[in-house]
Amino acid sequence: MNKDRAKGTIDELVGSAKRKAGELTGDTELQIEGMAQQVKGKVENVWGKAKDVVKEANQEAEVKHETRIEVEMEVASAEDQKAK
Repeated sequence: MNKDRAKGTIDELVGSAKRKAGELTGDTELQIEGMAQQVKGKVENVWGKAKDVVKEANQEAEVKHETRIEVEMEVASAEDQKAK
C-alpha cells in the first residue's frame, strides 16, 4: 500500500465519522464536509491503486526484458561455441 492509498483510507474514515456526527447533531454543514472528505479519500485510494498497477507492470516488463537479454546472450554464446 502506497502513501496515496493510506491517506485515502484515512480520509474515508474521518469523512465517514464527520458525516455520521453531522447526522446525529443535525449539522448539515458537517455532513456535507464529511461526504466531501469521503469522496476525496475514495479518489486518493483509486489513484494509489492505479499507481500500484503501473509500478507492478513496469517491474514485470523489466524482468521480462532482463530475461530476454540473458537468453539472447546464452544463444549467442552457444552459437560461438558451435562455430569453433
